[in-house]
Amino acid sequence: MWISLPGLDLKHYYAHLKFSKCSIEAVENLCSYKVSATLYKQLRQVCEDHVKAQILQFREYPFLMHRKDHDQKHFLIFGSYICTSKFNASFYMVPEYLHHVNKRLEEEGDRVITYLDHSTQKPLIACVEKQLLGEHLAAILQKGLDNLLDENRISDLTQTYQLFSRVKAKYVDSKLRAGNKEATDEELERILDKIMIIFRFIHGKDVFEAFYKKDLAKRLLVGKSASVDAEKSMLSKLKHECGAAFTSKLEGMFKDMELSKDVMVQFKQYMQNQSDPGNIDLTVNILTMGYWPTYTPMEVHLNSEMIKLQEVFKTFYLGKHSGRKLQWQTTLGHAVLKAEFKEGKKEFQVSLFQTLVLLMFNEGDEFSFEEIKMATGVEDSELRRTLQSLACGKARVLIKNPKGKDVEDGDKFIFNGDFKHKLFRIKINQIQMKETVEEQVSTTERVFQDRQYQIDAAIVRIMKMRKTLGHNLLVSELYNQLKFPVKPGDLKKRIESLIDRDYMERDKDNPNQYHYVA
Repeated sequence: MWISLPGLDLKHYYAHLKFSKCSIEAVENLCSYKVSATLYKQLRQVCEDHVKAQILQFREYPFLMHRKDHDQKHFLIFGSYICTSKFNASFYMVPEYLHHVNKRLEEEGDRVITYLDHSTQKPLIACVEKQLLGEHLAAILQKGLDNLLDENRISDLTQTYQLFSRVKAKYVDSKLRAGNKEATDEELERILDKIMIIFRFIHGKDVFEAFYKKDLAKRLLVGKSASVDAEKSMLSKLKHECGAAFTSKLEGMFKDMELSKDVMVQFKQYMQNQSDPGNIDLTVNILTMGYWPTYTPMEVHLNSEMIKLQEVFKTFYLGKHSGRKLQWQTTLGHAVLKAEFKEGKKEFQVSLFQTLVLLMFNEGDEFSFEEIKMATGVEDSELRRTLQSLACGKARVLIKNPKGKDVEDGDKFIFNGDFKHKLFRIKINQIQMKETVEEQVSTTERVFQDRQYQIDAAIVRIMKMRKTLGHNLLVSELYNQLKFPVKPGDLKKRIESLIDRDYMERDKDNPNQYHYVA
């Protein structure tokens, strides 16, 4: 077992790790009989138990002492961070801390190459990034990034961007989101100009675009943009810097929102001519699938009036646009509900899932978790968060029995007729699931998948023009054309893939020479 702890002399520790020839042969035998997974779990447990037993003695070393100027501590065991503490992201610490993170990431990459299975690289790096970057994102944004921008510290900002591109996207999101009272329109414009100065000198802009698009979608769909003019100004800056291809999907999102407004004007006129217009005022945003982030559809049980209104809109829209297909995204739906309590009438701004739960209480005063799940069809974990927001938050429209913060099987939920609130219209926020490692990897994976397509297209384009080209010249051409960082090994894999798919072939006499296959 290797332990990397800067400043520690671990010679005395390695003395405990003695492997005889017999023990190595025993391990090989166990692996040959397909019990390597069990062996790994046992070894990992032994290692973790040993490290936990040694932690107290590690505290005597200066590196692990609590210090005012460096509050981040970690123990690196088999490429996993098993203990982290708070990080004080002050102006003076951010560059130092990011340099520290960069070094740790390089060590993990070397570790994978040296003795770990290569399939573990992506989840391992994602785990390290989450612990050392994701957990401190807010602190770096609030306390560090503003000062780096004001001081125009290009090298430190470049390192920040290279470590996690979502920092810049999140920073822009924090400035463009409604409720940002830190800056006037003129100050906001100056901040965006500073961001673009840094943006201009760094590669991998597609990673920023992926996270920026995700945040922009949230702002547009829930009406949280502080200023449409500021949004369009940022889009114009990105287009000027990166070209129309970079911003085409982002512009498509704005176009969808504008077209949706026109569609809804026509739909309201259409509904006025219906014999039974219904009691629900429906607003629909029509999103072009290729422009927006990918949303996983979730089938739920809508009530009969909602289903009827959906069908009316479907008939209206497809009557005007034949050949199109509508797919309802229930995870993005929200509603305004009117309710009566002993104190008087209230209105609630809620998600569609919250709406389905609350409407059940028109039919009865008490329901179990299982009854609500069966009636609404909402996925288990999503339903638990929904019920938490309604019964365990600040605005407790429902009463949970037994009391507690978590929703468990068998819990009962009762309508709170004594509900009181000083506001007439109350927004009940859905409890958000924390962004998991898998979700972070998913966004990054989509970027890498798009990069593969771009590399393939560039190779085919070059070979179609040149017909015959040597490997080194082809790689050189690719570096000139591609606008994101790429390793030679990745280029080689894409070339091999195109050879396998008969887009090109190797020269029979010279394996480093390629020919385009028409």
